[in-house]
Amino acid sequence: MELVGRVALVTGGAGGIGAALARRFAAEGAAAVVVADLDLDAARRVAGEIGPVGEAVALDVTDADRVRAVVADVEARYGRIDLCCANAGVTTGGGLDAPTADWDRAWQVNVLGQLHTARAVLPGMLARGEGYLLHTCSAAGLLTAVGDAPYTATKHAAVGLAEWLAMTYGGQGIRVSALCPQGVDTPMLTDALAAGHVGARVTAASGPVLTPEQVAAVVVDGLAAERFLILPHPEVATYVRRKTADPDGWLAAMRGMIRRLTS
Repeated sequence: MELVGRVALVTGGAGGIGAALARRFAAEGAAAVVVADLDLDAARRVAGEIGPVGEAVALDVTDADRVRAVVADVEARYGRIDLCCANAGVTTGGGLDAPTADWDRAWQVNVLGQLHTARAVLPGMLARGEGYLLHTCSAAGLLTAVGDAPYTATKHAAVGLAEWLAMTYGGQGIRVSALCPQGVDTPMLTDALAAGHVGARVTAASGPVLTPEQVAAVVVDGLAAERFLILPHPEVATYVRRKTADPDGWLAAMRGMIRRLTS
């Protein structure tokens, strides 16, 4: 997909990767970029930065009715949504002892949030015979987020959902990409590093920490090539091959890394 003249909706667009995507889409010539986020003031700041094509809306992706209403409003005003970026996500930093409420929140945002957006935009896309879904799934969806069990489980589910959508609707003109970055310089990582979380230390030790803008540049290339897996950190593909070729060896290596970083 080329972005010139396209209408894009970006959830979780008020900061981090989402904000970088919104800015880059506008720079690439998008006709409209809708920045959707729980934090409306922050979304308005991002929309203001990208100029006349930007607009901000308040959106809780766990609220299916609100998602449908936002999508219907954007479609009514612009005629379509060409690109839906389900980017909103949350971490917990917990393991099995994480409160059930944290597990539920991770499921509601990281998985059902992407389900709600797909359900809302697909009818219009299918009617036109084209459309693009970009789901931010994280390298944790292909590997593991050390120290965060809810994030790991839900991001694996997010990759599975994206794969199912690609297989089911790809023959009807719908393209799907799963964005799976590793370490990115956003509060999600930097706050965890500051708190000394071992998972954040493993992430930072596993490859370069990219800026959100670097991730957005890789996304633009991935959309143009219509690749299912968009990997801003190419080494993730190597890790996945090692994991699938020798699961026991991969687990042993991960246990060794954890020991080194926590000793």
